[in-house]
Parts: sequence; structure tokens; C-alpha cells
Amino acid sequence: MSTTRFGGVSQGPYGSFNLGLHVGDDPTAVAQNRVRLRQALPNDPIWLNQVHGTRVLDADSIDVSEIFEADAMVTSQPLRVLAIQTADCMPIVMTAGQEILGVAHAGWRGLALGVIPALIGAMQQKEVQGGQREPLQWRAWIGPCIGCAAFEVGQDVYDAFVSPNPECQSLFLPVWGAPHKWLCDLPGLALYQCQRFGIVSADWCGLCTVDDAEGRFFSYRKQGSTGRMATLAWLDKA
Repeated sequence: MSTTRFGGVSQGPYGSFNLGLHVGDDPTAVAQNRVRLRQALPNDPIWLNQVHGTRVLDADSIDVSEIFEADAMVTSQPLRVLAIQTADCMPIVMTAGQEILGVAHAGWRGLALGVIPALIGAMQQKEVQGGQREPLQWRAWIGPCIGCAAFEVGQDVYDAFVSPNPECQSLFLPVWGAPHKWLCDLPGLALYQCQRFGIVSADWCGLCTVDDAEGRFFSYRKQGSTGRMATLAWLDKA
């Protein structure tokens, strides 16, 4: 599930259902919003201190009351709730059958550094540990994030993807009249990487956090000071 910016108690640019403690909002308001969120979940969510990196946390071997610095998590335990916070970056949910779940926070930096293959590798390790004998059906889903029409980038982002993989050039549209500027299809780049690493069943929800007509999402690029949504996932009971 992915939250929107509606239904909470935060004020101003964080209005109203901000779930991020690190963005300058009143901590009391964030705590109240998280209490409301908890009512829709089977367990307390595991939150991360996200840093645009590639570290993948094994959520089954930690004290879930602590907050760790990482940008992805994996679990094979039913009803263990994994949470990713975003406000333009991609929340990625990945499953291997009904047995293994992974989530990741991916902006362009994390994507270029390899957070997707890092997550896949951690999930494959879980598969080995679980003694899986049959190939598992892998799926990936990308939640609300910045879309191509709103994500103007410079030469550094273009080079980060096209230099190692020239076929990614098709996912950058030149901006007319602005040399060395492109519109970047961030979810398209993520889907390309998923397919490259063997996950054929991968989809983006199609919702842009910047241009959403109903104003449902926080967007750092659009607003600057703003809140954070959460995408939360868990495995059902066996």
C-alpha cells in the first residue's frame, strides 16, 4: 500500500499526512500520523534512515525498534511490515513467489549505484537460505514517483546511465532549447534494470508525484520543503 498526503494532522507544507521525521515537521504531528497509519497495518512498520545508497537490510535479523541506515530491506517472515518513504523518488516493491519480499528507495543516484541488483542479490540469498527447490516467480512494482515529463536532468544524470548502458539513451528526451538537458524517464530506467536482471514482470503504477491532477502526493521537486509518503508491504500468513 502507498499513502497519500491526505488524512493526517500536519500543517503547512507538510499537510497533512506527513510520515517523515527528518523534514522539519512537528514531531508530535508525525507521531500522530504514524499512529493513524498503524491502524491499517498488521504490525509496526520498520523505518529506514534512507541515504540514496545501496545497502540492503535483512529485516529478519534486526531489532525492529531501531532505525538503520539503508535504502532497501528484505524479509521472508509473514506480517513483517517494510516501509519506504518518498516524495518523488521511487518506492520499489519486489516479490519472489509468496515467500520473499523486498523493498527499495530509489532516486537516480541509488539507481545508478545499483540498488536494484543489490536488492535482487539479497533476495536471492534469502531464497538459498530457505532451501527453495522450485524457481520462484519474481515480480516488481514501482509506486508513485516523479514521471518523465517532470524530471529535467543534466549531463551528470545522463552520463551516469548512458555511458555504461548506451541503450538507456532512449529513456532521455532532449529539452528543446536547453543544451545538455534531458527529461529522464526514471521509472523506465528502473524497469529496464529489472528486466536486465531477469524480472520480466515489472510495472510502474503510472502516477507522477509532481503532475498528479488531484494533488495527492508530496513532491520535493515541486515544493522543496514538504512531507513524505510511505509505501508499505508485507507477506501474508502462510
